[in-house]
Amino acid sequence: MLLPVVIAGGIGSRLWPVSRALLPKQFIHLPQYQGSLFQNTLRRLDGIADISEPLIVCNADHRFLVAEQLRKLEKTEGKILLEPVGRNTAPAVAMAALYAVRQNPEAVLLILPSDHVVKDIANFQEAVASASSLSRDDYLVTFGIVPGAPETGYGYIEKGAEIDKGYEVSRFVEKPDKTTAESYLASGNFYWNSGMFMFSAQHYLTELKAHAADIHAACEAAFAHLDEDDDFLRIPENEFNQCRSDSIDYAVMEKTSRAAMIPLDAGWSDLGAWDALWDTDEKDTAGNAISGDVLTEQVSNSYIQAHSRLVAAVGIEDAVIIETPDAVLVSSRDKSQAVKQIVEQIEASKREESTSHTKVFRPWGSYESLVNRDGYQVKHLIVNPGESLSLQMHHHRAEHWTVIKGKAVVTCDDNELILGANESTFIPLGSKHRLANPFKEVVEIIEVQVGEYLGEDDIVRFEDKYGRIEET
Repeated sequence: MLLPVVIAGGIGSRLWPVSRALLPKQFIHLPQYQGSLFQNTLRRLDGIADISEPLIVCNADHRFLVAEQLRKLEKTEGKILLEPVGRNTAPAVAMAALYAVRQNPEAVLLILPSDHVVKDIANFQEAVASASSLSRDDYLVTFGIVPGAPETGYGYIEKGAEIDKGYEVSRFVEKPDKTTAESYLASGNFYWNSGMFMFSAQHYLTELKAHAADIHAACEAAFAHLDEDDDFLRIPENEFNQCRSDSIDYAVMEKTSRAAMIPLDAGWSDLGAWDALWDTDEKDTAGNAISGDVLTEQVSNSYIQAHSRLVAAVGIEDAVIIETPDAVLVSSRDKSQAVKQIVEQIEASKREESTSHTKVFRPWGSYESLVNRDGYQVKHLIVNPGESLSLQMHHHRAEHWTVIKGKAVVTCDDNELILGANESTFIPLGSKHRLANPFKEVVEIIEVQVGEYLGEDDIVRFEDKYGRIEET
């Protein structure tokens, strides 16, 4: 049985300001794709023979995003493995392998990053079938992308002797300079390193123990204390913190004698930066890839996205312009990888623009900040049918709630009332309160917060159906 393991960690900082820590690129519905990259990763598995429901490895902060996107795909039988901290792919896959071996000692893992684009699904599935026989012979198989250009942003794999439908791996090569990349392309012996793998779960653990024994031991210790319930598999933070961070490539693939490669020519991209989206998107006659409310004059070979207002561009070429409600990015296309350094500056300044959008998704729905000034804040809340916020209180603010659509059940201390459209209530500072929607339609609320401090951390939770009380 083939177990797909989808690695859904990371924040995609090079796609800022659209990708942020609380809503990273793999979960965003990009205009040019149906659904998110994460959902498309799962869709391309449909039709593969002898495949099980997926195991998703993600950050604990993203668990409800993952669960909701799985629900929309009607893939609710898989498991979600929660990392308390990021430790790169070698430990993440080790935890998945330990779980897989416990369920089935013969399990074969198909490791897929959740943020890739693969346009030719048939070729992808054919490559998976070709890798299957090699993995049964205890090869650790990687998928090498047939290169279409002398890219300097990817690592490379040099093919060795031919075996079955693939090749032994001669060596892995770090990201090259332009001249070296051109020589790789001309030789025909090098492939881009995709970061996708297939191997026996047990054999991966054996190789990990041989080449990175400390990671293997730390993951075994963490797995021994795995917390399991009907919804999630929670990796314990104390034990997992002891594991060092490393990738599959460094920890295992570059050291094992059993590395093999299957060539893959399927319109692949890892969408690592905005220039990669320009490469993969449809363009107009001037070479521009545009989405949203955009006007251009004498603009060529550029990537422009508008999310909340009109963007007008004049007399530019080879540029990237990304507009969101709270941030605008302007970059030359060939320097778009450096957006990561801008995000580091934002984080160093402790600004919120690296973490969240003005619209923030929660397991119960979403809220969007409309106005934020000293002493008051206005938000638009959407609570989905059957959902509710936690029973909570605030030390520093009072709240005024006005229903603008649907109906809500409001609890305030010992009182409970039902509010309909154009009805409102007041939540005094220090009151225990809850907003719930037990009805079949969404409820929308305008919330006005008034107080000396309006941060999201001013929440004391008493009851919460989503298991968040320990986070406060």
